[in-house]
Amino acid sequence: MTEARGSAGPNGETNARHAPGTPCWVSLMVHGMAATQDFYGSLFGWEFQPGPGQLGPYVRALLDGEEVAGIGRLPQDRHLPVAWTPYLASDDVDLTAETVRLCGGTVGVGPLDADEAGRLLIGSDPTGAVFGVWQAAAHRGTSVAGVPGTPAWHELLTFESTSVTKFYETVFGYEEEPVVSADFDYVTLHIAGRPVAGIRGVGNALPRDRGPHWMTYFEVADTDEAAGRVVDLGGQVVKPPQDSDHGRVAAVADPEGARFFLIESPH
Repeated sequence: MTEARGSAGPNGETNARHAPGTPCWVSLMVHGMAATQDFYGSLFGWEFQPGPGQLGPYVRALLDGEEVAGIGRLPQDRHLPVAWTPYLASDDVDLTAETVRLCGGTVGVGPLDADEAGRLLIGSDPTGAVFGVWQAAAHRGTSVAGVPGTPAWHELLTFESTSVTKFYETVFGYEEEPVVSADFDYVTLHIAGRPVAGIRGVGNALPRDRGPHWMTYFEVADTDEAAGRVVDLGGQVVKPPQDSDHGRVAAVADPEGARFFLIESPH
């Protein structure tokens, strides 16, 4: 976990096109869209507007009029985990799809156009962790950062970092910066010298029902208060708030079980 503030302007705005490999969007597929919108609207102050319909019912979450995330409905016949999925920017999603396959990954959805917004795929790395790829057109992706209610960081939880890091480096052009530690398996992924995401090897500590998966950190003003509100809104606290080198962090889950982190960054 580290901070990803390099792309934000003085007021947190990120209007420029995201560099290839940079997490540019995060999306959640759920069973009950109305209840999910109520939960995140109350937790983060999000409002919602309809988005492209290629993947079924879909809304974009807005914070003070700026797009921050997407929520869609899971197909009834698909038994998939309810989980936040990061989308990584690409200038050519069709070429990225070929590279994903050549490097041992899988393309499960797409590439396909999302109206005039852009072109996408949903794939998985060789360990099974799911991620999206977004080639922007009208929709650039998350347009604000560094304020409460916005994605702050994305982290892959996997068995061990070394082999899967090579996959992401080859597909997205990351430079890696391992954390040198005998008891901490962590790699920070960089684009143009800036940290954009992390890979954490946790071995047998991975949840047996999930396997390797990406996790999103959302910025909050007060981690303890936000964790309490998660419970009040029908979610649960998975790991209570604790201090870290990068701020106060808690692991929580929404009412459908989608897990994410809350982080109150140091000021």
